[in-house]
Parts: sequence; C-alpha cells; structure tokens
Amino acid sequence: MSVIENSKLTVVGAGSVGASVAYAALIRGSARHVALYDIAEAKVEAEVLDLAHGTQFTGSSDITGGSDVSVAEGSHVVVITAGAKQNPGQTRTDLAATNAGIIRRMMPELLEVAPNAIYVIVTNPCDVLTVLAQQATGLPTRRIFASGTVLDTSRLRWKIAQRAGVATSSVHAWIVGEHGDTEFPLWSTATIGSVPITEYDLPDGTRFDEAELDAIAVDVRDAAYKVIQGKGATNYAIGLSSARIVEAILRDEHAILPVSTVLEGFHGIDGMALSVPSVVSSRGAVPLSGTPFSDRELTLLRRSADALTTVADSLRD
Repeated sequence: MSVIENSKLTVVGAGSVGASVAYAALIRGSARHVALYDIAEAKVEAEVLDLAHGTQFTGSSDITGGSDVSVAEGSHVVVITAGAKQNPGQTRTDLAATNAGIIRRMMPELLEVAPNAIYVIVTNPCDVLTVLAQQATGLPTRRIFASGTVLDTSRLRWKIAQRAGVATSSVHAWIVGEHGDTEFPLWSTATIGSVPITEYDLPDGTRFDEAELDAIAVDVRDAAYKVIQGKGATNYAIGLSSARIVEAILRDEHAILPVSTVLEGFHGIDGMALSVPSVVSSRGAVPLSGTPFSDRELTLLRRSADALTTVADSLRD
C-alpha cells in the first residue's frame, strides 16, 4: 500500500530516539518527506546531515530539518520524542514533571505550523503526557495519542516466538495498559498461530504454564531497564515501532496496534490514556471497544488507569 502522496513526517527531538525514528522512517520509506526538529541547532544539523548523506540508499524519502519550528510546517504526522531521557534506575513516571513542561510549551507552536497533523507522543511517560497534551490542545482523541505498548508488544511476541520456535509474526498477543510498570499481557486471548498459548506444544514437549508466562511478562516489562543499564538508552526498537505507527497512518491501513489514546467509556475507564488494541488509519487511532478482557485483566487495566491518574493529577495546573 502506498503512502499519502507527498506525505510529510516531522520528528521532534534529535536525541538517540528521535534520530532513530527518522533513520527507521527513511530506511522503511514510511513517508515521502522526513523532517527533524530540535532547538539544539548544532545537534539537529549534524543529525540531518548524517542522514542526508545516506539518502541515495533510502529510495524515495528525503530528510530536512533544523532548529526552527517552521521545519514542521505542513506535516501529516508529527512524532514527539523531545524531553529528558530515562536514566538508569529511573522509572518513566519519574520524568513526568520535566517532560510535561516541555510538551506544554511545544504543542501550541507545533499546532500553529501543522494544524492538521496527527500527533504521536513517544516522550515518556507517554500515557500521562498524551492526556495533558490532548487537554491543552483540545484535539480529538483520535488525533493525538502515544506510541504506547507497540514496542512492548513486539518484545512480548519476540520472547514467545523464541521459546515456541516460530516466526514472531505468528504470535498474536498484546501488552496493554500503561507503557510502564503496570503494563500486562492479555494472556486470555493470546495465540500462537490459531492455538491458544497455553495449549501450544513447545519444542521440548512441554506447554507454557502460569509461572513461565508470568516470568515472560516481567522480562518484557523490565526490558527497557536492562537496555538502559547496558547502553544508556533504548533507541533502535522504538525507532522501528514508531515508524510502523507512522506507516499505518500515512497508508490509511486500518491496522490494529496497541497505541495509547485517551479512553472514553472503555470498559468503564474515562479520561486516561492507556494502550489497548486500536484501529490506526489516516484519521488517527480508535480503540477497539469489543476487546475482550478476563475479570483479572480488567482489574489490572483499572489498576493501570488509577496509577497514571495519580501522576496526571499531580501535574495539572
């Protein structure tokens, strides 16, 4: 499926995550035009130059950018990665106050030059920041959402695929809730191919039991901490997963991805952004209201909502 003609993606923030989003989008041909914006002039110009030097090998995409917000003008999609990075030992919610201020200052400027764009927030804590940004801008909830647990879901499917000896694309399972410490898998509907996950015969002749699934869930939840401890940042996988979200928008795919939108009457949850399977298209993201949850999973979803609401309330003016 081809992208919207003359489509433009702007990535805000030229740090390791933003540069990786731009790099992934160029390589995958996610948009016809890619722009990189950051107030750090020397940094953003260097990143743009480095990326531009490789455009012979990226097909139809090109890269521009700079330190003036006008580089985002006319964008169809804006991916926001700007903010303080998560350091070893920090949780995503530890970043809340600093990054909330950055988002509040930035959104009016971006809206002025890209009033019709769909906004995807990657900056952490992405769920809380999505709520604050949506309230500050008044944008429809479908037009401003977070990357959520798209990456966490990829981590989960990879772990299961490794254990089951199948392709990652043959695993159908979701991480939902907060993009953070209260996230959890929807084991009740998880399958490998068409086989329920607890009924799949593993290569060693066993099947997944509750203890092993719990261990996988913990490993997925804590994966970012391990990467940050070892190399200082997570960037490649979030770059790829963000590019995938951009493609679903610009190609009007109606793809189902676990992005984080501000929920309205979703299993009784209102006003908080949480990741649930959602239809992503050129109109934005709309949660799948019919997504089934077990009683335990509903309890966990509400726990995620309560935890994030506490953080969001502490940041409101």
